[in-house]
Amino acid sequence: MTDTTTGTTASLPIVALGSERAPAAGSPYQQYVYAYPHQKSYRLLEQRPLLSELWAQERLDALSLYVHVPFCEMRCGFCNLFTRTGAPEEVTGAFLGTLERQARVTREALEAKGEPVRFALAAFGGGTPTYLTAGELSRLADVCEDVMGADLRAVPWSVETSPATATADRLAVLRERGATRLSIGVQSFLDEEARAAVRPQKRAEVEAALGRLKEAAFPILNIDLIYGIEGQTEESFRVSLDAALAWEPEEVYLYPLYVRPLTGLMARHDRDGRRWDEQRLRLYRYGRDHLLAAGYRQASMRVFQRIGTAAAEGAGGAGIAEYNQQAGMVGLGVGARSFTTGLHYTTDYAVAVPEVRRIIDEYIATPTEEFRRAQWAYRMDGGERRRMHVLQRLLDADGLAVDGYRALFGTGPEEDFAAEFAQLVERGWVWLVDGAALRLTSEGMAHADAVGPLFFSDRVRAAMAGYQDR
Repeated sequence: MTDTTTGTTASLPIVALGSERAPAAGSPYQQYVYAYPHQKSYRLLEQRPLLSELWAQERLDALSLYVHVPFCEMRCGFCNLFTRTGAPEEVTGAFLGTLERQARVTREALEAKGEPVRFALAAFGGGTPTYLTAGELSRLADVCEDVMGADLRAVPWSVETSPATATADRLAVLRERGATRLSIGVQSFLDEEARAAVRPQKRAEVEAALGRLKEAAFPILNIDLIYGIEGQTEESFRVSLDAALAWEPEEVYLYPLYVRPLTGLMARHDRDGRRWDEQRLRLYRYGRDHLLAAGYRQASMRVFQRIGTAAAEGAGGAGIAEYNQQAGMVGLGVGARSFTTGLHYTTDYAVAVPEVRRIIDEYIATPTEEFRRAQWAYRMDGGERRRMHVLQRLLDADGLAVDGYRALFGTGPEEDFAAEFAQLVERGWVWLVDGAALRLTSEGMAHADAVGPLFFSDRVRAAMAGYQDR
């Protein structure tokens, strides 16, 4: 793949932008930046502000609602999400009861400003939201609609699911309640690759689930695939790519495999780092080119959208999982994040099974009054908001609009981040397109997980380094 835009040096006083060059030394796979700062930067606050005070400074007419459901039927070997496996109905029921209590005080905090409250987007993530039964999903939708005031039938609404939990009764609830995007984690259509990733599933189960999803006819179907599994080749990756394409999904997400602390793969991972990086880069390029040739556009390193569908046109909630972080995200449920201009806040976080269960149990037992205040949080200043904006825009295929950045912050990105952009230019990873937008080149996009960390602040780096994995 080559870039079709023309790079220029206008208004960019760093170093000359040239053609793409060989990747710089170091792993391309350093940090997946889907939200900034990383949750490992959050700390328990000593002075805990009231939510009503935090939201009093925000616009309330175009909020996003995110609900985190921390349950799964299994834990994949690569998973470091905040989730518990095998929760009985008494736990899921108690979780929903607490979530409703949290929703009530959160809605009160939003309404304290005395202005109309409106949600423009919604998403259920996790975990696997469809771990909940059909009845529990209905109850959760009722909380979002009747308590929070979100009109789920009128807004783009995305839900995560899995092959084992995408049952006809659950999908019927989501379809009737207005879900516009269903994302299913397949990872690989080959049973042996699924086993290598410590994901016990059979292709027949996957295909049956996809059949039910297509029958339900959600506007957007997304299929997640992973590359970099041990023994995976271009030929085996193509099997999964073609199997996914046979279902004509509006979106395909391609994820590089990461092996993170306290995950199932960590203890058995002994692969050579350089060879693994080479394998992942090779498979990424192969998958990217295969999807582009099949009529998809690349929206980011991971996201591919079928041209001419609701996904490519930005409808149906196609991008909500990427979070709008400038402010306006209201999170519900243990593990959910909320974003205001001056503070990002959430609940406690862990990966290890005993810690996850403890945190969920503590959430369920939390007195209602405690939900009125932010607890685990990261304070955002002007510098951090600049970094967050750059990361949100630069890692997207449309790139960072220079004038838009200047309108928000009064300075240009080339002034605020001269050293960072100089590195990207030196590596041939960024273009200035028509003097208006900074965009990653095709190689820059391939190295997006190395580009993102360049913009982390020293404060975020220190907080992440001081976090104890648990």
